[in-house]
Amino acid sequence: MDFAAAASPGPADLQPANHNRFVPAVTFDRKELQTILNLYGRKVVDGEWRDYAIDFLRDRALFSIYKRASERPLYVVEKNPRLRLKQGQYMVLSQEGRILKRGHDLVTVLRVLELALVK
Repeated sequence: MDFAAAASPGPADLQPANHNRFVPAVTFDRKELQTILNLYGRKVVDGEWRDYAIDFLRDRALFSIYKRASERPLYVVEKNPRLRLKQGQYMVLSQEGRILKRGHDLVTVLRVLELALVK
């Protein structure tokens, strides 16, 4: 046995001591995003909404809806998979942070935005 080869570090030995795992972000799937964007498109055509932002975080996904370029979104559609067995993983929040609707079905939750009056 060659002791010089055994003493040299191999690829496994070069790994950092703390093995950071890649934690995927929560995202909207294609069907969910299409449902949200269909509603968004109708509201843009009506002149009620003008901009949006999407955030994929470690524990939730957010679709923020803006009337104007302001600091706070008018509404936020949130997907939180940890709540799927409890209140439901989808919710719509108002600008003030109030939960307007929560549930298991995205289409049902988004109906609150169909009926929402523009301020």
